Amino acid sequence: SSTMSLSEAEVQSARGAWEKIYVDAEDNGTAVLVRMFTEHPGTKSYFTHFKGMDSAEEMKQSDQVRGHGKKVFSAINDMVQHLDNSEAFLGIVTPLGKKHATQLKIDPKNFRIICDIILQLMEEKFGGDCKASFEKVTNEICTHLNNIYKEEGW
Repeated sequence: SSTMSLSEAEVQSARGAWEKIYVDAEDNGTAVLVRMFTEHPGTKSYFTHFKGMDSAEEMKQSDQVRGHGKKVFSAINDMVQHLDNSEAFLGIVTPLGKKHATQLKIDPKNFRIICDIILQLMEEKFGGDCKASFEKVTNEICTHLNNIYKEEGW
């Protein structure tokens, strides 16, 4: 099993950075999705109920977009809580990756897109140090998700 490549100090600073954005999980999660759907319109095709929404304003108001934004942030929050325990971390990432690969058939490059937008938002709101502290975590998440996809034959 691959272990996490983060030191204890990195885990602590990543958690501190994440807490800042997670305080407003629904609003920030929504902002991340709206930006993804706006800048990468192809990603909307995976969400049948978002397809018809064209304006960012409409998306921001949507209960479904807000609900999914919160869900994404909750999942990342679970991962962040287990950065120092690779077994628990993989216990969260693995079923999530499998579901997105096999049932939802989401292209794995979308995970990188969403992580990059989270980093962008962190930098805009809290500065470069905050972003830098969390960058390793997003790499870790994306690496593990990509490995799961490979196992599932992508």
